[in-house]
Amino acid sequence: MTLICRPYYPHCVTRASGVERVWEIDFLRGLAIILMVGYHLLFDLGEFRGIKRFLGFSTDLSSAAWSAAQYFFAGLFVVLSGISSTLSRSNVRRGLKLLAVSLAVTVATHIFDPASAVYFGILQCLAFAMLIYGAAFEKAGPIACAAWGALVLGLGAALPVLKRALAVRFDWLLPFGIHSPSFSSFDYFPLIPWLGIFLAGAALGKSVYAARRSLVPWRLPETFINAAGRHSLLIYIVHQPVIMGVLYVLGQMK
Repeated sequence: MTLICRPYYPHCVTRASGVERVWEIDFLRGLAIILMVGYHLLFDLGEFRGIKRFLGFSTDLSSAAWSAAQYFFAGLFVVLSGISSTLSRSNVRRGLKLLAVSLAVTVATHIFDPASAVYFGILQCLAFAMLIYGAAFEKAGPIACAAWGALVLGLGAALPVLKRALAVRFDWLLPFGIHSPSFSSFDYFPLIPWLGIFLAGAALGKSVYAARRSLVPWRLPETFINAAGRHSLLIYIVHQPVIMGVLYVLGQMK
């Protein structure tokens, strides 16, 4: 349920429709998507053009620091998605739409390059998380969401040991992080443990954002980052084709 902004909510950020948007969630989501685009740009420059450095950053993303940064961007995005789900009344519909988009991404990447195809990437993970939340957690309280989130994260910590013990040779449980040693995906975010992070965000949404309005106590200006946050799905879908297209054109011009 969303709130209509009133004059006595000075920190309320509105769209033309008058429906409140939470300023800091848009901002943080925009920051996460911009950082992710930058990360993928560095990867593409190093992988497909052989460039070693760009704007002072190394394109070798194999270091522990870059791995930690990647998980930070993704974790922030998933937490914010969990928070946003508590502010929406249409999680099942949103989840189904996102699932359709994510399947299209899988098909397109498989056609373009099977070796770099996306199987159960972050979009599919978020789509299923929204569907699970809408079906099982929409009426739950913050403590229940936090407890289930902690349980899923605990399963995630135990998963490597479990996979070694089971010696799995199939991939039909890959949405849960269980797959054969030969499985590969260009972008892989299994529900275990990422559903736990999503539910942690839902717990924050049901507690910290229980009033469904911004926590910032003053009106802040609209920014490019906020705009990116509102259109994060579109940016995620188009950024790789745009980057690859630009790199191809620049390569042809040389």
